[in-house]
Amino acid sequence: MLLRSRLGWQDSPGFSQQKLQHAMTCVDGHFLDLPPAQYIAMVLKEAELSRVSIGQVVWERLEKTYLPVLVLLADQWVFVERSKEGYQVTAQDGSRRICDEADLAGCMVIWVTEQTVGSDVSRVAGWKNPAGRMVLEELFRSKRWLFDVVLATFVVNLLAVSLPLFAMQVYDRVVPTLAYTTLTTLVVGMFVVVCLDWILKSVRARILDGVSAVVDRNLSQRVNDFVLSIRIDKRPASLGLLASQVTGLDTLRQFFSSAVIFSLVDLPFALMFIGFIALIGGPVALVYVGLLPIAACLGWLTQRRLARVMREQVMRGHERQGMLVDVLDGLETIRSTQSTRRFSREWSDITHAMASYSLKAKRISNFATVTTASLSTIAFVSALVVGVVEVDAGNLTMGGIIACSILGGRVIAPIAQAVQHLAQWQNVKQALAMLNQILSLPASVQGETQPLIPENTPAVVKLREVTFSYQNVPVQRLAIPELQFQAGERVLVLGRIGSGKSTLLKVLAGIYQPSKGQVLFDNIDLEEIDSRWRGLQIGYLPQSVHLFKGTLRSNLDLAGIADDMRVMEVANALGIDRIARDGAMGMDLPISEGGQGLSGGQKQLMALARLVLAKPTIWLLDEPTASLDPLSESLVLETLVEQVAADHTMVFCSHQDDALSSLATRALVLHGGSVLFDGDVQQAKAIFRKQGHGRRGVADAQLHADRPPVT
Repeated sequence: MLLRSRLGWQDSPGFSQQKLQHAMTCVDGHFLDLPPAQYIAMVLKEAELSRVSIGQVVWERLEKTYLPVLVLLADQWVFVERSKEGYQVTAQDGSRRICDEADLAGCMVIWVTEQTVGSDVSRVAGWKNPAGRMVLEELFRSKRWLFDVVLATFVVNLLAVSLPLFAMQVYDRVVPTLAYTTLTTLVVGMFVVVCLDWILKSVRARILDGVSAVVDRNLSQRVNDFVLSIRIDKRPASLGLLASQVTGLDTLRQFFSSAVIFSLVDLPFALMFIGFIALIGGPVALVYVGLLPIAACLGWLTQRRLARVMREQVMRGHERQGMLVDVLDGLETIRSTQSTRRFSREWSDITHAMASYSLKAKRISNFATVTTASLSTIAFVSALVVGVVEVDAGNLTMGGIIACSILGGRVIAPIAQAVQHLAQWQNVKQALAMLNQILSLPASVQGETQPLIPENTPAVVKLREVTFSYQNVPVQRLAIPELQFQAGERVLVLGRIGSGKSTLLKVLAGIYQPSKGQVLFDNIDLEEIDSRWRGLQIGYLPQSVHLFKGTLRSNLDLAGIADDMRVMEVANALGIDRIARDGAMGMDLPISEGGQGLSGGQKQLMALARLVLAKPTIWLLDEPTASLDPLSESLVLETLVEQVAADHTMVFCSHQDDALSSLATRALVLHGGSVLFDGDVQQAKAIFRKQGHGRRGVADAQLHADRPPVT
């Protein structure tokens, strides 16, 4: 009941208290002896709350961003949330008190959160046009605004009829008789109409602006979450191109702005105005009836001609954006290799192609705009000619001609805007196509399935029949029939460049998913385990370290969960405090994008500090001392000895015999993605040294090894 009342499930679609009570009854009858996390997961599944994710962890290992949570404190489940004084604890009876870290140390924690990324991925995965689906979902998440806008638009268009009627009455009744009393009455009525029209248009614009802002925010967030969930091994090779595709959201936002929606909503009322023209002027309406199919054909022709041109222009634009990101990232290399002329020439070629397509698109759009304006003039002249004939026949007055002319403008305006929007639609169509390419990428989330939460730290990590190859690359980077790591082991992975060391670590970390086979944590497939549990248990140090724009402290504690004392403790242990002392701002030292101005060794130390602050139980280190000097290397060695507990598992890669290898209790030698040797560290080093003499030397070293290698 605490969870239901404090996390707001009563507002979730399809949820009711009766469902929850029934689910608890069903689960209690069969699964009462389940562990707490699995028990709650079963209850929520039975209550049809499939988008809720459950996790279990000890308090010390909890990321405080997951608060509020349930905590088993003194054999009683309590609700813990953050407050200004510390951590506020709410008991079952509603009583509250404040606790600190020491009071909650060692307690079991259950967190419950709503899955957002996974559900979005699963919802759009099976659709032909997932980007369009997402836009429509966000646009019509609440349909009340549509009713209000349509109602306001209907009234506004009805009020628009008052102006031509006012003009007709003035010309037919006031001017011939100079009836000022009638004129005054008409003017007062028009003043009321103008005020009401202003109010309705202002309210309508405010509603649509609010809807557009919410849709833009939600859509951007969903796409950003999806991009963050994309499998790294399946992402596009050009990150600049990927970033350019994401910016296609700006085109969608501009198209679905208030002006466009106004035009689309006003378009059906053109038929209503033609009906009013028919009532007043009779045959005059035929002029505008004949204009509609001509305008429709013009719009269809414009859209068809623009399709290919806009597609090529958008593709060239994405290429240029990708090239710009690539050039800025590698500017130092470009200058040092004297290759500026080459990249300048490529930029010029792409820009020239874009300018050519842009010119063609403008010519087509200008043709449509000018032709529509000419059609408007032709319609106006034709309506006057037909009106004169009707006046001569006694079927229409002078005021009637004026009224028909004003109403005709209400017919022409939305048609002309519709033709322009059809041309703009090609930009939107290409933006949707590019966004669909992103949404079609595989994501590393579980979707609608309930992820598993292991009860304990895994004792065994096992690879079974694992192979891996990159997307669209036939070369097999990893081929391991069977390999396992026991808790407490320190495993050194040796191998030459390209032997598969980094790929092995990324597969173990869940960053890469095997092409075939399984990675098992105590016989549970890694892909079925909750991603947040993996984040708490697995720590991965990449070979290439990336720093983000911010400060020294924010880059050390990316998740924002460590206290200042802990950050300073880790920074001092690894010698990062020297970086802070070099500047006047200390730990608030500004860091630019990519960590410009810091050496490779400094970046590597900061990445290792991130890992230590995360306190994982499985440590995966890829060349952790490759860029370090002897002093820094000794600090890293001391820190790892202190921080990696006896029951933790550590797997670290190296292609050289460094000091860190002294920590190893076991060693692997990789060659061509396969395990060449698995066993004694010294024998592995001997085989590794033989690799420098070719494959034959490796085979000779294997034959003389006391322990046979694993194949």
